[in-house]
Amino acid sequence: MSTSTPELLPHSSHWGVFSASWHNDALTVRPHPGDPDPNPLIENFTTALRHRARVTVPMVRRGWLERGPGADQARGHDSFVPMPWGEVLDHLADELRRVQQQHGAQAIFGGSYGWSSAGRFHHAQSQIHRFLNTVLGGYVRSVNSYSAGASAVILPHVMGTMEQVARRNVTWEQIVEHTDTVLAFGGMALKNSRVASGGISRHIERDAMRAAAERGCRFIAISPLRSDIPDEARPEWLPVVPGTDTALMLALVYVLVREGLHDRDFLQSHCDGWPVFEDYLLGRSDGMAKTPEWAADICGLSATQIRELALSLPGKRVLVVVAHSLQRSEHGEQPVWMGAVLAAVLGQLGLPGGGYNYALGTLAHYGKRNNVVSATALHQGSNSVKAFIPVARITDMLLHPGEAFDYNGQRLYYPHIRLAYWAGGNPFHHHQDLKRLAQGFRRLDTFVVHESAWTHTARMADIVLPATMTLEREDIGGTPTDPLLVAMHRIAPPIDQARDDYDIFCELARRLGGLDAFSEGRDTRAWLQHLYERTRSGLAQAGHAAPDFDSFWQQGSINLPQAPDDGGMLRAFREAPDRHPLATPSGKMQISSSVIAGFGYADCPGHPAWLDKSERPDGQHPLYLIANQPATKLHSQLDFGAHSAASKRLGREVCTLHPRAAAERGIAEGDIVRLFNKRGACLASARLSEAMRPDVVQLPTGAWYDPIDTGEDLTLCVHGNPNVLTRDIGTSSLAQGCSGQLTVVQIERYSGALPPIRAFEPPEAA
Repeated sequence: MSTSTPELLPHSSHWGVFSASWHNDALTVRPHPGDPDPNPLIENFTTALRHRARVTVPMVRRGWLERGPGADQARGHDSFVPMPWGEVLDHLADELRRVQQQHGAQAIFGGSYGWSSAGRFHHAQSQIHRFLNTVLGGYVRSVNSYSAGASAVILPHVMGTMEQVARRNVTWEQIVEHTDTVLAFGGMALKNSRVASGGISRHIERDAMRAAAERGCRFIAISPLRSDIPDEARPEWLPVVPGTDTALMLALVYVLVREGLHDRDFLQSHCDGWPVFEDYLLGRSDGMAKTPEWAADICGLSATQIRELALSLPGKRVLVVVAHSLQRSEHGEQPVWMGAVLAAVLGQLGLPGGGYNYALGTLAHYGKRNNVVSATALHQGSNSVKAFIPVARITDMLLHPGEAFDYNGQRLYYPHIRLAYWAGGNPFHHHQDLKRLAQGFRRLDTFVVHESAWTHTARMADIVLPATMTLEREDIGGTPTDPLLVAMHRIAPPIDQARDDYDIFCELARRLGGLDAFSEGRDTRAWLQHLYERTRSGLAQAGHAAPDFDSFWQQGSINLPQAPDDGGMLRAFREAPDRHPLATPSGKMQISSSVIAGFGYADCPGHPAWLDKSERPDGQHPLYLIANQPATKLHSQLDFGAHSAASKRLGREVCTLHPRAAAERGIAEGDIVRLFNKRGACLASARLSEAMRPDVVQLPTGAWYDPIDTGEDLTLCVHGNPNVLTRDIGTSSLAQGCSGQLTVVQIERYSGALPPIRAFEPPEAA
């Protein structure tokens, strides 16, 4: 056995740049030395590489082998048959050829969510889409994201793309220097801002909030959970009723208008549609003035609190921030739009450290300067299929082929999908109403999954191909707002028979006659050199140092120059609205929108409005459930990792509730509890905290779905996945985004025998 000290090699993840070594079947990881606040999620790697949950050989579902392609209620319950690579790829190539020839590329859904690796080449979403485009002619795609499905659609109608409003706008540097007040609707939780697709080398959010607060910046956290903002911000906490932020914003604007404190000149010069909105605000159009008294009954704050907050804002440099969480619920478009209106009424749009920055504090991308040279990316080819769905409507598509649905002013139709091909994602984490999702997947002819571990998505598949983890392959890590481009060295050899997604697709492409189009004659290292060359030549053209690939790879990273902190689109628009108009019909910010009004959607009118949720607490289900992002993993990735596992109790996810709610139900700290509603139930361990509203229970997403049949109509997840409880409805007819953040439940102490947790055990293999 070797006793020499192994070299730590550079690598990157969505939660941080790090270095690592694999020695004597043990992994050592170290955060990047320049990171002021490293993310502990890197510790999940330490036990993940050789975990029993890994997929190690190609597997085919027994029922698919015996009965052939087709809808099958056994999908998700069946055993699997190990199969050699050559044989399983022959089967898969034949099935892809059959579906493409009999039904066309429009019968194939290319599913991926892109978060499996920070590497820009082994980006699973790019790999699978490139394969389907170049080899099969295309696929039915999804648009938008679960995180920002509503905001990505509403923001271009109001002021600009999410890229412009979230990434190229107010920076943390500006906040530290200029901001007097941050109105953080939904908070600014560090567990969220410590993550960035493509990697992050410096986590600066905690220190930036500390520095701003020490200068005197006032952070006001408007959230049902006190934990949604760090102590370093010295925050004031306004514990609003979940999902009522729009009503609070309306009342703040009402006070400003009634007191004559709104910026009339700015509304006239930079905004369009104010009179229509003002009629609604003051109650002239609907008979209900949006007063503090009106809002107090809705959002759980006193009218005095609302009025005092409104009167404290004029004359200050105010930044309005709306978190992703607010728009991940029914009518999620409204707080995004209304937050921008509040900033406009204050006349703050485009000011350094002021105005509106959607989702600041939600991802580490936001609030940073942009690189002068863009990060590298793999071209996905051209898709001949025009059909698409909003990403959160997959179950509707699978259950209702041919049916019509509304989206952003269009009447579209769900395609009839025969084969779904998934790589690098876990819909049984992201999606809602998981029992219904499983029913949808059972309608397919064939479901194919590349996976590194036995998620429930893999268990639902007909063909499961073992994919390498990020530490088992080479890549390049980079993102447009982080200055470090990382040479991601391979840390450990692939487990057993696992292969890179790229190599799997090359072998399939060879069988289907499309290898040259897919690979362009390059192996992985040649692709990395090709992709890096775009960055190198961009640097050289801009007059910056541009080392060749071999030097970059040996160094392990290079620093990319960053652009000036110029405030982006909104600063240019503020300073010269005629020369730098917004990409809206008026060239101004749309306080109201005749375009949206013309769509005729009752659930998304032509101006921001208070629209109550169709599901609210009642006698049967009296508590709000907040199903937010986890703190111990990214989404559901590496839920079996050391850091995630250490946070569980009796192997189960932890939910948090107020001591008052717990006492009313006879629940004590550490008890196993059952959360339930009309859609399902799950078990979790109870943690008690007074730093939340008494009518709220919080259970993060990310626990791998582990359902059992209880003999009742409800599915019980014994591991603690809240998406067995959440509703599978669109945010509105406009965006059809994910509404999984908020639902209603009852909770009780669980006194039965605890079912075993099987989420990390491989399925039965014949």
